Amino acid sequence: MCLAVPVKLVSKDGARGEIELSGVRRRADLRLLPDAAPGQYVLFHAGFAIQVVDETYYREYWQLRNQFEELKRAGQA
Repeated sequence: MCLAVPVKLVSKDGARGEIELSGVRRRADLRLLPDAAPGQYVLFHAGFAIQVVDETYYREYWQLRNQFEELKRAGQA
């Protein structure tokens, strides 16, 4: 199963950008989002930024994912 995750776009150089995911920076292809700007949150999938999302979506996603990881560690998921 593949999953797009929300990340922060930290820099942009034409059709390429750099995103931050859990403190790690990676390159992202921005050809699908030519108007995306540094500081925005985007869904990142297979090397591509595919959709701009708001900060609320970004924070809720990571909050739920962290809760799920805690349940897994506790043997409840």
